[in-house]
Amino acid sequence: MPAARALLIWAALGAATIGPLAVAANSPFLEWRAPVYILAGFAGVAAMALILVQPLLAGGYLPGLPRPLGRRVHRWTGGLLIACVLLHVAGLWLTSPPDVIDALLFTSPTPFSAWGVIAMWALFAAGMLALLRRPLHLRPRLWRLGHSVLVVVVALGSVVHALLIEGTMGMVSKTLLCILVLAALAKVLHDLRAWTLFRR
Repeated sequence: MPAARALLIWAALGAATIGPLAVAANSPFLEWRAPVYILAGFAGVAAMALILVQPLLAGGYLPGLPRPLGRRVHRWTGGLLIACVLLHVAGLWLTSPPDVIDALLFTSPTPFSAWGVIAMWALFAAGMLALLRRPLHLRPRLWRLGHSVLVVVVALGSVVHALLIEGTMGMVSKTLLCILVLAALAKVLHDLRAWTLFRR
């Protein structure tokens, strides 16, 4: 790959992931907020950015990272993604435990909460499946299908959660990031052909 194209890809990824964080840092929603709340919010934005990075790593689309190396980084980044979600939820819990309880029980009056919780549990399940892949001796096609179904739920739930919530992420940067998340996931699912389990 030409160096100019590789640089352009990395620059675009940097803008797509760092841009929303920069917008959030200047959000008026942060005024008078406690540090724990701010940290929880940034953890959520970082998690959304990592959801974009994950399929790019799995598909080997990032220049300078061959697919085998990209998939190893993908596993570590998946752990970081889970850590960001845990930090996000823990920060919100410390800020307002009743709201988190309502969200976890799907009794919250805010629709975005349910989508966030669905995405969270799907993410935990995807991570658990990755840890148990070898101990359970899962066939590659079965593993790929199960993992793909779960990450689709993660991506869709996270996108709806982000778009419905009126928070620190700017609408333009948030929308662009969500579009890129869905496009990247669709691209890698198409290329890896997870559905071939059901083909003769």
